[in-house]
Amino acid sequence: MSYTPSGSPDAQRSFDDLVAEAAAVPVAGWDFSWLEGRATEQRPSWGYQRTMSERLAHVDAALDIQTGGGEVLAGARRLPRTMVATESWPPNVAKATKLLHPLGAVVVADPDEPPLPFADEAFDLVTSRHPATVWWEEIARVLRPGGAYLAQHVGPASAFELVEYFLGPQPEEVRRRRHPDDERREAEAAGLGVVDLRAETLRMEFSDVGAVIYFLRKVIWMVPGFSVEQYRERLRELHERIRADGPFVAHSSRFLIEARKPV
Repeated sequence: MSYTPSGSPDAQRSFDDLVAEAAAVPVAGWDFSWLEGRATEQRPSWGYQRTMSERLAHVDAALDIQTGGGEVLAGARRLPRTMVATESWPPNVAKATKLLHPLGAVVVADPDEPPLPFADEAFDLVTSRHPATVWWEEIARVLRPGGAYLAQHVGPASAFELVEYFLGPQPEEVRRRRHPDDERREAEAAGLGVVDLRAETLRMEFSDVGAVIYFLRKVIWMVPGFSVEQYRERLRELHERIRADGPFVAHSSRFLIEARKPV
């Protein structure tokens, strides 16, 4: 199928203009609104934020791990009486604090390494959207009996069309990381019972090279050490490819997992 570049105004801008803009825009927080009109990603059918919000409304104490800038948690209809969020990246800690404190949530700077800075059996619910690391034993420790972990994880080989464009083909052990079957086994080994596990593959489109740069600057683990300078020629080739053929297509991998601690 041919692609008409006039359908995407940003794709017609010069490579240097797109690069300069995307390299300068702030990337703190977990708000991707800058990509509106420039990139799209299908959303999972389960609606994580809605599901999380429903659960938060029925517990007394909850913990949101790796909250980013707090945007997802702030979208909940009602927060429980005790609401704590952790985050490791200083710019996100500041942003989450500003956003969540007025809502009654406490933000704790935490290095995302065990132990979690909380007492045993402190929370009824632990949530997380796209955690970079998952310490199942710590999650089990801070949950009260009957409490649950509800999260949306990034699945295996997510957006690897984009990753491998820059890094080349990845070995199978890398492509399999974050597999939901492995997460189930680790949760069960920590003493939790997995009561829900659903996975989906979702279409992503990047309509100009600036959108790719912004995405890789923000989601820093996709192409570790990414910089415009290091990958300038590959970015230029991608710019020309998008102008000629249309949006760069990749596929994200997501899964919903809910695990409960025995009573």
